[in-house]
Amino acid sequence: MFSFRFILPLCYLLLLQRETGHAQWQQSNGHDGENVFSLAVSGTNLFAGSLGGGVFRSTNNGTSWDAIELGLTNTNVYALAVPGTNLFAGTNGGGVFLSTNSGSSWSVINSGLTDTNVISLAASGTVLFAGTPSGAFRSTNNGTNWRVVDSGLTNTYVRSLAFSGANIFAGTTSGVFLSTNNGTSWSAVNSGLTNPDIRSFAVSGTNIFAGTYGGGAFHSTNDGTSWTPVNSGLTAPYVQSLAVSGANIFAGTIAGGGVFLSTNDGVSWTQVDSGLTNTDIRSFAVSGTNIFAGTYATFGGAGSYGGVFLSSNNGSSWTAVNSGLRGATISGQVRCLLISGTNLFAGTNGEGAFLSTNNGTSWTAVDSGLTDNHVSALALSGTNLFAGCEVGGVYLSTNNGTSWAQVNSGLTNTGVTSLAISGTNLFAGTSGDANYAHVFLSTNNGTSWTPVDSGLTTYYVNTLAVSGTNIFAGALGGVFLSTNNGTSWNLVNSGLTDPRVYALAVSGTNIFAGTSGGVFRSTDNGTSWTVVNSGLSNTSVAAFAISGAKLFAGTGGGGVFLSTNNGTSWIAVNSGLTSPSVIAFAVSSTNLIAGTATGVCIRPLSEMTTFVQRALSELPSKFNLAQNYPNPFNPSTKISFDVALSRFVSLRVFDVLGREVVTLVNATLTPGSYEVAFDGAHLASGAYFYRLQAGEFVQTRKLVLQK
Repeated sequence: MFSFRFILPLCYLLLLQRETGHAQWQQSNGHDGENVFSLAVSGTNLFAGSLGGGVFRSTNNGTSWDAIELGLTNTNVYALAVPGTNLFAGTNGGGVFLSTNSGSSWSVINSGLTDTNVISLAASGTVLFAGTPSGAFRSTNNGTNWRVVDSGLTNTYVRSLAFSGANIFAGTTSGVFLSTNNGTSWSAVNSGLTNPDIRSFAVSGTNIFAGTYGGGAFHSTNDGTSWTPVNSGLTAPYVQSLAVSGANIFAGTIAGGGVFLSTNDGVSWTQVDSGLTNTDIRSFAVSGTNIFAGTYATFGGAGSYGGVFLSSNNGSSWTAVNSGLRGATISGQVRCLLISGTNLFAGTNGEGAFLSTNNGTSWTAVDSGLTDNHVSALALSGTNLFAGCEVGGVYLSTNNGTSWAQVNSGLTNTGVTSLAISGTNLFAGTSGDANYAHVFLSTNNGTSWTPVDSGLTTYYVNTLAVSGTNIFAGALGGVFLSTNNGTSWNLVNSGLTDPRVYALAVSGTNIFAGTSGGVFRSTDNGTSWTVVNSGLSNTSVAAFAISGAKLFAGTGGGGVFLSTNNGTSWIAVNSGLTSPSVIAFAVSSTNLIAGTATGVCIRPLSEMTTFVQRALSELPSKFNLAQNYPNPFNPSTKISFDVALSRFVSLRVFDVLGREVVTLVNATLTPGSYEVAFDGAHLASGAYFYRLQAGEFVQTRKLVLQK
């Protein structure tokens, strides 16, 4: 019998971000309206918490916004709370931040907060609650100290929190819990709650409303003792946010549902979306007669941006109020990425091309002359940058995308899906039916093109790859090989049981093909193929990246997978990846950049290693966290632990003040014995603590870094 033993390095601080918590994938910033996850009002100040952009403040009802980030070292803000003159921000990975001057400056307040992924906040006077994936935390001194308050909370994934008088409600993925003693103990209050995945609360007098993921809205008039569904007219069941304004109840839904209004305690609802150009609603705030809605750019395409909308007539009409609200993710689907020195280029589906000169921290649109904004492919030859577009053919820029010129002479099929360069030859793969050529060659930087597809019996070339003098074309009919610059092609599909090829990669003598059926490897230039899918839980492979011995596969729903043994085995490396649909990759000397369905994510290559299998005579009979070895250590040590049952496991390191230094493990693991490497090269000498949590099992040990 076998178990898995894996080695993970210390997650180094992400150079591209301002976050000091555990390293993971980081969403890269972009150009348009912010993805707003939380809103709060304090007097004449309106605050917006965003994903990747931090906190913004408006003093004129959203007419203009200013970023307020001094000291806010984590800019993924999921929750805001404003008790009195204090402003609290809950972040993903950075814990809780406090501002006492309306956001002008921030300080982190995480002492005792052992889970810094804060999804929800609720405040009443000096009592503050934080909801995290591992439970509820309470502070009675404005966040100076925290303690876990989970007694009776049988589900610790707390997505939402709300006060109703002396009662505090916690919404989890398995229902509602009520505490009448400030969180000291909790009781499940789920009678009548037919959908237990709670995303939001609203309180109006004795009325408690709960929004669910998939079940619409529920209403309780007896402190949650019983619930009644209130969904008449609520045609979108995914209620992410709720708000009360006088006698009006607003429900914000996701998946394109928009805003709904009830004037009779949820008995009936009316959709109120006029002017709301983004209908993915993540948050509400009420200020007098003004209702603000924070949105998220779920759907790609031009104009599909996040941001804030304002209604001053109870939702009858909405107006975008986004001036100055910047720093959001590229909201559209990122189809291709390319690195040229310190320049990072992204081609999107519907938003054109973007350039970042600071490792994705910010982006600039580079579209002048690019008359087709559906960019499928990018390629670089010297100082020439080429963009292949969905209907416009090929464009050339000689000034890093500042301006583009169409170069299509002889390109009789302008549906360009892929580009590849071999010496002075530029190849373009195209789509279309049998009446069109599907590979074109230019030997003069796109000035003219010649069809080169003799023997290419497919009608859709998804990808091109070069290996020495060999040109490979991945198509819906399999893999084709040309050894004469495209003059003729041969089908090389032996062993390729899925011919729908979407990605190709070359590493030495290995050729990898990504298909709908997973990854295939050839060591003989495509003469034969072998499937290499062990551990690849999602087999829809759309992209590859190679960095040394590391092979990455991007999938259409499963995120990113890593193999360090040429595809023989794979593991998922998805912590912090904001979209599971990965379409493109680029690799720098230090980072892996992923283009997804909703933007760009970046993660240091140094973080990502893979499982190593070893044989055991028997599986562990209990959970256990071993003492690290060596201890004291300088600068690296190894931590071993046993997993007795399949559980979601986290292994985290903290300093002596209880601040999280790094998350080493954050995944569901099967029974077995595991080992992880912890590198403290960039940390100060001293004592640290590491904690293993697997379900209800928690164990902590001490380690000493001695330089």
